[in-house]
Amino acid sequence: MAVKQNKTEGSLQYIHPSKILPNPDNPRIIFRQEEMESLLVSIDNHGIQVPINVYKSGKLYYLIDGERRWRCAKKMNLHSIPAMIQQKPTQLENLLLMSNIHALREQWDYFTIAINLKRIIELFIEELAYEPNEIELSKETGLTRGQIRRCHLLLDLPQRFKDILLEELELPKSQQKISEDFFIEMERSLKTVVKRIPEFGDNIDEIRHSLIDKFKTGIIDNITDFRQLSKIATAIENIGVRKNKAKIALTKLFDANNNIGIRDVYTESVGFGYDEQRAYQQLEYINEYLAEIIQDQEKEKLDQEFIELLSALYSKLKTLLED
Repeated sequence: MAVKQNKTEGSLQYIHPSKILPNPDNPRIIFRQEEMESLLVSIDNHGIQVPINVYKSGKLYYLIDGERRWRCAKKMNLHSIPAMIQQKPTQLENLLLMSNIHALREQWDYFTIAINLKRIIELFIEELAYEPNEIELSKETGLTRGQIRRCHLLLDLPQRFKDILLEELELPKSQQKISEDFFIEMERSLKTVVKRIPEFGDNIDEIRHSLIDKFKTGIIDNITDFRQLSKIATAIENIGVRKNKAKIALTKLFDANNNIGIRDVYTESVGFGYDEQRAYQQLEYINEYLAEIIQDQEKEKLDQEFIELLSALYSKLKTLLED
């Protein structure tokens, strides 16, 4: 199904904020104080530039989009707020409309998107008797397939970790230590680990807590380090590392009682192997390229800088091979 285009879409009215009620299906649960204060200042200086979206039910109106603007209007005792009137949607149409509006304009926090996506899937099952696939969800919500996958990583978190994330998200952005991206990167890497070494699945929550603590204390200082964590696990098939060696390295990393981060474990366990593999691939290409140059007798086409690099490489190779 596609989001319906309502006949009254585009009808602009000015409505007293007291006649508007919040959307009972709005998945947004985070209203940061600093962002609300910034919006209040903007409205005070420039007014409400973008109308809210509402539908009418009886004598009242219900928000589809624009709860922060509406909250500010109430707080400032404004007599009216510009609103685009929509026909009353079904629950599913309501959530899809909100999702598309925010996908196009101001994107929600990923946690909010994930909550909305979960409810959309439930309503597809309830109202249409089937579960939409990733392609259909992307078409209906305006989200990319990558965004949908990231949402699923957050939805699959145990509740205790969702609570940790929600507590962080309620803080001003500048005070947040753990972001949604942190959990997304961590969960993606841990899925890779458990797929290769299923034994780690038995204490996965303890592993999560250990990684969170190491990130908070700076032992892990960048969320992109989790990609190296994935590479430790995939080294089993990628560069032929023994499973037991990878398991020992990861056990060391997951131990909450040491100060060892992902980069250190990666370097001492599989870093050299990946570097060697990359160098092998580059040497293989260079070897093939030089063979073509020699075969086609095109040496004169090589510029001086390239020849100097070849000379430096020759010197290093000679030293290495003689040793």
